[in-house]
Order: sequence, then C-alpha cells, then structure tokens
Amino acid sequence: MTIIVINNKGQYNHRIQRSLQYLKIDSELVSNTLSIEEIEAKNPTGLILGGGPSLEGAGNSEEYIKYFDIPILGICLGHQLIAKTYGGEVSTSNTESYAQVKININNDENLFEGLAPEMEVWSSHKDEVKSIPDEFEILANSKLCDIESFKHKDKEVYGIQFHPEVHHTPKGSQIFENFYKICKQ
Repeated sequence: MTIIVINNKGQYNHRIQRSLQYLKIDSELVSNTLSIEEIEAKNPTGLILGGGPSLEGAGNSEEYIKYFDIPILGICLGHQLIAKTYGGEVSTSNTESYAQVKININNDENLFEGLAPEMEVWSSHKDEVKSIPDEFEILANSKLCDIESFKHKDKEVYGIQFHPEVHHTPKGSQIFENFYKICKQ
C-alpha cells in the first residue's frame, strides 16, 4: 500500500512525504524523471503529484497522469498538470498571492469527507486552473480562485490548488487520510 509522491521540485514536496510518514502511510518521494516502468515496479496504490515552480519542470508527470489507472492527487502544480493533461486551461492568476484562504467545499464526499462546508488552507496562486474539461467537476472554490479543487467524474483523480502538507492548512492531514482511504478501496 505505497503512495508514490512525485517530486516536481517544489519547496514543499519533502513535506508531503513527511506528512504521510507522520500519518503512518507508507510512501516514497521520487524524481519526476523516473520512467513509467520504474514507477510501475514500485507497485503504487496511489500517486501524489507535488508542486513545483513551472509546468516546464514537471518531467514525466503528464505521462504518469495518462498512463496510471490508480488514484491520483495533484497538489498545486500537480493540480494544474492534471487539468492541462485532460485539456483544461492553466494560466497566470489575476490575484497572485501566497496566503491563508477560506475555501468553500461543494462536495464533501471522498477527498473532503468530514471537512465541509468551509476549510482554511494555505494557497499558492501564481498560476491556476482557469477551466476544467467536461469529465471533471469542481469540488471547492474561494474568493481568489474559482477552481480550488476538482475531481474526474469517472476516475479517482483529484486536484487541489492549496497545500495540505503545511501547518497553515490546519486540517490538511485529513486530506491525506481521505486520499489514503480512496487508495485502499
């Protein structure tokens, strides 16, 4: 039951893996340059695509999204990569900020189970998802961003703009526990 955390060179990628360790969730942080075969050999039950400075530095992340049919959680850049891979639009935010934000949770099943109707999160809005493809639904929004979170309608593929791995997101560990529950199903 290992969750593979894809390091997209963001400042919090190591914290994602450490947060999972604190929750006693088996995980491994790996480079985004690993091949599909190298990831497959680890027999993951889920993938978490970490944040990073740019879409250009995301290595093989888009290939992982296309190939693997296991639960996937994209965080910040990972969220944007999922949207882009499926045909959504990602661009620079109108309100670039790094701050604590209150998100409105529209769907409290699965990833947000036990967290609705609102949640304080640490959000990074340099780039953001501007539109999602038809096969996705929006799970959460905020005053700063219309698409704080989304889910694929038929697959266990989730994206979140915010960072559950930092202490500025007080209930962030619940996101990881909920994702782990999804992976175990």
